[in-house]
Amino acid sequence: MPKRRAFAEKTLPLFAADEAPQRPVAAGKLPSYIKDHRKRLRARFLQGGAGAMPDYEMLELVLFRAIPRQDVKPLARRLLDRFGDFNRVLSAPIPRLCEVEGVGPAVITELKIVEAAAHRLARARVLRRHVVSSWDALVDYCHTAMAHRDTEQFRVLYLDRKNVLIADEEQARGTVDHVPVYPREVVKRALELNASALILVHNHPSGDPTPSQSDIAMTQQVESAASALGLTLHDHLIIGKSRELSFRSEGLL
Repeated sequence: MPKRRAFAEKTLPLFAADEAPQRPVAAGKLPSYIKDHRKRLRARFLQGGAGAMPDYEMLELVLFRAIPRQDVKPLARRLLDRFGDFNRVLSAPIPRLCEVEGVGPAVITELKIVEAAAHRLARARVLRRHVVSSWDALVDYCHTAMAHRDTEQFRVLYLDRKNVLIADEEQARGTVDHVPVYPREVVKRALELNASALILVHNHPSGDPTPSQSDIAMTQQVESAASALGLTLHDHLIIGKSRELSFRSEGLL
C-alpha cells in the first residue's frame, strides 16, 4: 500500500505581503519575488538613505551579497534578536556570530567588511586633525570603534605639540569588566612617537560609563607618569553604549 501523507495546518505569514517569504530557492535564476524585493530595498536606500530604513532592512542589504539566492530577512531577524541592533551585529565577535543559524564564512566576511569600513571612515575624520576643532568627530570615532564591544578595550590617542592626533593605538584588551593598563608602557610609547600629549579611551561593555575606583586610580598613575616626562594628559574618555564620560568634564583630571 502507498504511504499516507501527513498534513498540517498552514501557518500564517510572518511578514507583510510585500516582503519575501522564507522559502528554499533552487540554484539558477533568482526568483522574481526575491529579485523584486531586493530591487525595492535598494531603490529606497538610494532615495532616502540609511535614515529611511529600519535596522533589519539595512542588515538585509548587507546580507544580499553574502547570500545571493535566498530570502535573507529571516536571518536578519535572527541576528537582530540575538545582538539587539545593527551596530551590535556588525561588531559581534566571530565565534558568537557562528552560533546563529544560517551564518557562515560569507556572511561573516560581509559583516566584518562593513564594520572595518565604518571604523576606517570614522578614523580618517580624526587622524592628523586638530583634536579641539574635531572633538565631536573624535568622540563619534571612539563610539564607532568601541561602544558595542563585549569586552573592555583600552586605547591611547597620541597628540603632537599642536594637539594634532598623530597616532591611535590599542594598548590592551581585557574581560567584560577589566582591562590591564601599564602606565609606564603608555608614556614610553608617547616618547617613541615624539608625542606631547595623550588622551586615554576605554569602553564599559555594561553600557554605563561611570568610572570605577580602579579607573580613577589608573588615570592618576598615568597622569603622574606623563607629567614626570613633560607630557600632558588631556582627558580620559569612558565610552558607554549611548553616551560617554569625560574625566576632564567631571573634574577628575
